Amino acid sequence: MRHSLPLAPQFYVTAPQPCPYLDGRQERKLFTALQGEDADKLNDTLSRQGFRRSQNVLYRPSCADCAACLSARIRVADFEPDRTQRKVLKHNAHLRRTSTSPWATEEQFALFRRYLDQRHADGGMADMDIFEFAAMIEETPVKTRVIEYRETDASPATTHALVAVCLTDVLDDGLSMVYSFYDPDRHQDSLGTYLILDHVEIARRAGLPYVYLGYWVPGSRKMGYKARFGALDIYKGGVWSDIGDPASHQSETHPLAVDPIAEQVARIRLPDGRD
Repeated sequence: MRHSLPLAPQFYVTAPQPCPYLDGRQERKLFTALQGEDADKLNDTLSRQGFRRSQNVLYRPSCADCAACLSARIRVADFEPDRTQRKVLKHNAHLRRTSTSPWATEEQFALFRRYLDQRHADGGMADMDIFEFAAMIEETPVKTRVIEYRETDASPATTHALVAVCLTDVLDDGLSMVYSFYDPDRHQDSLGTYLILDHVEIARRAGLPYVYLGYWVPGSRKMGYKARFGALDIYKGGVWSDIGDPASHQSETHPLAVDPIAEQVARIRLPDGRD
């Protein structure tokens, strides 16, 4: 099925498949191609409307009977780490961060495979080979960086070992954490939390107001960690607003929370201001 806007990118809907976040539900995505000289503008504009990038595609969940996937972002100026998060920052302060162009390496892939095998062995990416991994990293028509985190001489672990990686898009209003992975054996380091905290600091230094985290899903244990970050906005009902009490969003799993596809597409705002 295809839906389109006049003189605009064409939007498509994927076939239903099992939801990776909520048992017994079917997932469906609304998506469009990301290409051409205006790719950055399209990525910026649709990211502000709850879309995410995967290689050369922008997508947003558009399930038939559920609207639980809510895009989430941290307001950088308002964010203050809590006590636990300050400990995570201190514990990982020895890590050295480097930012590179989107180029895949064998070292990254080895870490990625260990991460998937131990954390997401039954996930949709479990069978990715090195060529698919390279495509995930390198196929981007927008401003993207690979941010690596390595051990330093001050650490008792192996010097300069790669411990975490984040594929990050630079938007006009923030950083979008497209995908991250890390050493699955370092449970005590809370590396997933650290990557988010460090991206808040990167955005703060760059003068960018937001860090986009992807989707928060009420009722999903996999996505529950995002609600632990302060100054968190969610995109709901066409607007960004503070998450408030996470428990108040459980009704989004009800079928009546879903608008028809045609109405969703008609409300999408494009870079030139057309609705």
